[in-house]
Amino acid sequence: MNNNPALDDLTALSAIVNHASFRKAADELGLSPSTLSHMMRALEKKMGVRLLNRTTRSVSPTEAGQRLVSRLAPILQDLDLALDEVNHFRDRPQGILRINTSETAARLLLQKAVPTFLARYPEMSLDLVTEGKLVDIVAAGFDAGIRLGESLPLDMHAVRFGGDVRFVAVAAPAYLKQHPAPRTPDDLQQHQCIRIRMPSGKPYRWEFARRRQEITVDVPGALILDHVALMVESAVAGLGIAYVPDNAALPYLAKGKLVTLLDDWCPRIPGLFLYYPGHRHVPSGLQAFISVLKELY
Repeated sequence: MNNNPALDDLTALSAIVNHASFRKAADELGLSPSTLSHMMRALEKKMGVRLLNRTTRSVSPTEAGQRLVSRLAPILQDLDLALDEVNHFRDRPQGILRINTSETAARLLLQKAVPTFLARYPEMSLDLVTEGKLVDIVAAGFDAGIRLGESLPLDMHAVRFGGDVRFVAVAAPAYLKQHPAPRTPDDLQQHQCIRIRMPSGKPYRWEFARRRQEITVDVPGALILDHVALMVESAVAGLGIAYVPDNAALPYLAKGKLVTLLDDWCPRIPGLFLYYPGHRHVPSGLQAFISVLKELY
């Protein structure tokens, strides 16, 4: 009789440790947190050792659990690669493609790339995570990530799509009736600015450039948000000046609800890149998604 733990149980343990959360691991595996908790208790009973430390707010591996997960990581990765190689013999790839991205990039992908990909490969599922955090995609279990070209991690293959981007300062005409438009980035110190919070928790410092001159401004402002769309809507409402990607503001600029400011200080920069580990076998689903990006952009 084989008393070894089931592969599903070991995969679940690895997901819990990687996410440091029963809920997030359950979401990834398509299970309920209570089912996952029951599986872990049964696994610990079978192995005769505690693998996880649980509290009401957190979960972390014991020393035994951490050692087991560390040993399992390359084995589970090799298993995924083996299954994916078989996938190449199919007419179409299947499985889940997990991509870490931003809200703005996800909105761009949802216009063309996502509908095309899902229609062309009906046996694929696409999991777009837009938490806004710059994570280690390998450690977090993502197949790929999407970032601006200026912040790509080293040692990654990258595929550019969507062209250059431009961050613009925008405000509503009603706001500008009461506040003189800034002529230089330093003039923003006299304005209400709608700031955005970085993943670290600190507000982003606005960056401007003109003829090789670069200026970074720690702008003032009573409103701090963590979504670009909310920043644009707040600017439309006349709450202050926002600094956002031009494609996010374009619909409101076209209708005259927003106007751009400091245009000569807002150059175009390298746009979005999909990136993935260069030293790994590229899953067939990711290859298919890359082909769609290259075709559309």
